[in-house]
Amino acid sequence: MDNEDFRFEIVRPVGVIGEGGRGWRTEVNLVSWNGREPKIDLRAWSPDHQKMGKGIGLTREEALRLVEILKAYLAE
Repeated sequence: MDNEDFRFEIVRPVGVIGEGGRGWRTEVNLVSWNGREPKIDLRAWSPDHQKMGKGIGLTREEALRLVEILKAYLAE
């Protein structure tokens, strides 16, 4: 895919999980990729949000399931 065809929009910032070197932050955001329905997105972003690391996108249902799994794991 050509970079000119690649578009993203951070529809809503949700929260910051942590910060690494050079101001990069691991963030949770609601992101629309190439005009598609926004997903809950977890990845590292540069301070200006022009560069990003690898991440994952989750639907609302997948995120709710992840919350259940993490609650059970953290309760051990």
